[in-house]
Amino acid sequence: MPRRTLLLNPPSYDNFDGGASSRWPATREIESYWYPVWLCYPAGMLPDSQVVDAPPHKITPRQVVAMAADFELLVLFTSTPGFANDCALAEAIKATHPGISICFVGPHVGARPRASLEACPAIDFVVHKEFDFQVVDFANGKPAHELPGVSFRGPDGVVVHNPDGPPIKDLDSLPWVTPVYKRCLDVSRYNVPFLRHPYVAFYTERGCPALCTFCLWPQTISGHRWRTRSADDVAAEVRWTIDNFPGLQEIFFDDDTFNIRKDRVLELCEKLKPLDCTWSCTSRVHADYETLRAMRAAGCRLLIVGYESGDSQILKNIKKGATVERALQFTKDAHRAGLTIHGDFIVGLPGETRESIRRSLEFAKRLDTETIQVSVAHPYPGTTFHDEALAQGWLTDDPMTDHAGHQLPNIRYPDLGQKEILEWVERFYDEYYFRPRVAWRIARKAIFDRKERRRLTKEAREYLALRAKRRAFARAPNS
Repeated sequence: MPRRTLLLNPPSYDNFDGGASSRWPATREIESYWYPVWLCYPAGMLPDSQVVDAPPHKITPRQVVAMAADFELLVLFTSTPGFANDCALAEAIKATHPGISICFVGPHVGARPRASLEACPAIDFVVHKEFDFQVVDFANGKPAHELPGVSFRGPDGVVVHNPDGPPIKDLDSLPWVTPVYKRCLDVSRYNVPFLRHPYVAFYTERGCPALCTFCLWPQTISGHRWRTRSADDVAAEVRWTIDNFPGLQEIFFDDDTFNIRKDRVLELCEKLKPLDCTWSCTSRVHADYETLRAMRAAGCRLLIVGYESGDSQILKNIKKGATVERALQFTKDAHRAGLTIHGDFIVGLPGETRESIRRSLEFAKRLDTETIQVSVAHPYPGTTFHDEALAQGWLTDDPMTDHAGHQLPNIRYPDLGQKEILEWVERFYDEYYFRPRVAWRIARKAIFDRKERRRLTKEAREYLALRAKRRAFARAPNS
C-alpha cells in the first residue's frame, strides 16, 4: 500500500496566501486565496491522500501537528517569505511523529536545495521544479536516491542532488485537480476580489516562453518550455466542474499565460462556447482583437494582465517582451470586445526611479482598467532579478514581509530607498482609485448590488488597516 500522504499548504501568517498557486506570496491588501493547484495533481494520483490548505480553512499549526499522526508522508509547499515558519512547523511535526517522512516542494527549496536542507533537519528531501511524479513514486515505495530532481542527505550527512528529469510532456496524462477540490476543499472559502464568488481555478498549460527576469514560476517551477493540455481535455474538466459545483460563478484558468498562441486559444474557445460558462484567465498584451472577441464570445469575462510598468526602459530591463504602445492597443481592443481587465503593476523593478514610477502611474490611469494590483518588486531566489540584485548590491538583509506577512521592500537603489518604494505603492493606489470616475464605478456597484456592497465594505476596511500599517513603517527610523 502507498504511504498515506498529507499534501499541505501550511498555516503561516494570518491570511497569508504563500504557497501552492500563489504567484506573489504574501498577505494581500484584501484577504484572498488561490487554489493549491500544484498539490492537487499528486493527490489525484494517490486516492488515500489528503490535501490540507490551511490558510483559507483557518487551520492552525497545532491542528496540523495533530492530524499528521494519521500520515506517513508530508509534502509541504513552501515559499521564501514563509520558509522559516514552515521549518518550525516541520520540526514540531517530526518531534511529535518521528516516523513521518517530510518533503518540501516549491520555488524556494528548488532554488536553494542545499541551504533548505541545512536550515531544517526535519526535512528528509526536497524536489526541484515539477514534483508530481516524484511525490507519487516516493509514496509508492521508491527511495529518494532514485528520484530525478530530488535533493537529500546521504548516509554521511552530505547533501546529494539528483539530476533533474525532463518536464512532463503529456499533460493530459495528469489527473484533473477539480475532483480533488471536491474531495478535500471547501470552495466557498476561496475568494479573489476581482473574480466572482465562488470560483474554481485550474491550469490548461504549464510553462511560459517569456523571459521576464522577475517572474518566479517559469524560472523555478513550471519552466520556459510551453506545454499544453488538449482542448478536449480542458473542456471535459470544465463540464465536470460545472456539473459538480452547484452555484459556481466562474472558472479561472490560472496558467502562466493563457493566450500565448492564437490557434490554440481559438480551438479552446470553440470547445468552451457550447458549455455556456463564465471563465477568466491570465493574458499577455500580444493578443489581437479577433482573439479577444472570440474569447468573449466563448464566455470569457476578465483578463489578468501583467503590465508591470508604463516606462519603456523598465520593460526592456526586465525583458518583458512588450511595449507601452502594444499594451495600450491591447487594452483598447479588450475593452472594445467587452472584456474586463485586472491590471498588475510592480514598483521597484531594476532601473526604477521616481520618474519611471510616475510614468507607470500615469500609464495606468490612461489604461483605466477596472481594477489594479500594485506589488513591491521582490527578487526571489532562483530568478534573474535576484542574481542581478545580488551582483549590483541592491539586495538588503531585510525580510520580504512584516510580522503579519505583508510585503516589504528588500531592495534599495542609489536614488530610491525602501521607504520611498512603499510610499509609491500607496500613492499609486490612492491616485488611481480616488479619481471621480473610478470612485463612481465602485459606488455604483455598492448601490445596486447588496452582495457587492458587503464585499466592498469588507475590502475597504482591510485595505485601510493595511494602509495604516504601511504608513507606520514609512515613518519608522532606518526604513
